[in-house]
Amino acid sequence: QVQLVESGGGLVQAGGSLRLSCAVSRRPYGMGWFRQAPGKEREFVAAIEWSFGSPFYGDSAKGRFTASRDDAKNTGYLQMTNLKSEDTAVYYCAVSQGWELVAVTSSYQYWGQGTQVTVSS
Repeated sequence: QVQLVESGGGLVQAGGSLRLSCAVSRRPYGMGWFRQAPGKEREFVAAIEWSFGSPFYGDSAKGRFTASRDDAKNTGYLQMTNLKSEDTAVYYCAVSQGWELVAVTSSYQYWGQGTQVTVSS
């Protein structure tokens, strides 16, 4: 069993920044970030392939969010800048033991508890 602990959510004004962290108990193949707003489906935000640190981004994240990881700490990060009200959601990290499709929830076996991000306009 793999445990994930998320932190870093909160309330921020539009245009501001937040960094989410996700500590994982075992080195994964990759880590993904998803978000879910009320009444909407869970949406892919970003992911990072752990060995080489190669990032992948959903359309909503391109140019504003950065996925990274600290291999020594087994921790992944999602740096979010220029936040908008439409970024308000619960953000989840998840880890994969191997993926063919990085942006689908079924590629991830373990999930964090979620952290609320609220962007006020």
